[in-house]
Amino acid sequence: MIISIFCSVSHEAKIILDSLIDCETLSSGIVTGMINNKQIIVAITGIGKVNAAHICSKVINQYLPDIVISTGIGGAYPETGLNVGDIAIATEEIYGDEGVICKDGFKDMTEIGLPMFRIKEREFYNKIELENVLCDRIFNIVKKRWKCKKGAFITVSTCSGTLKRAKELRETFNGLCENMEGASIAHISKLYGLPMVELRGISNIVEDRNKSTWEINIASKNAQNAVLAVLEEI
Repeated sequence: MIISIFCSVSHEAKIILDSLIDCETLSSGIVTGMINNKQIIVAITGIGKVNAAHICSKVINQYLPDIVISTGIGGAYPETGLNVGDIAIATEEIYGDEGVICKDGFKDMTEIGLPMFRIKEREFYNKIELENVLCDRIFNIVKKRWKCKKGAFITVSTCSGTLKRAKELRETFNGLCENMEGASIAHISKLYGLPMVELRGISNIVEDRNKSTWEINIASKNAQNAVLAVLEEI
């Protein structure tokens, strides 16, 4: 089995990289090795949707993984029950910015009638569902060691720096947390017919921006260790 793991920055992958056996650099930002008799390909995508989609496409085309894992840190929306250091697991990924702002508010791609992509006869708009059975399996593995919740992740190009914006996205999409890459990785994985898992460590609650309350190291550590726990059992 070949499993590809995508992180936006190297800090989010250090523990995983240190766990690889017979480590080999395939190209800039892409490293392979073995964990529990599985070939693991770790790719550092860079920040944002385009970088993530580019590297995800490159890895899938060149190395033909069986499963895609997207991981890193994320900001949880208020009133989700998530706290800093917890693990969030995606049941679906949502493009949170794609649409149009009108006088009466935001309209997503469904409302304006423009699909993001098509697979055969099915049209995909803002929401990309992940595989329920695999999601439930990952959730059951992770909850043994961490407090975790599963739900919709929202991918944005402009991160929420106010409580007002956080509440808008939470209410519009019933989101659990936000990030900057996940929907594009889900998009590419869906186009190639590959199952995708996404889990993130919560670094902060999304509110009026105050980085003194963030715990990036704890969130990154917990996310990576949760991925390693999944690799032990999957």
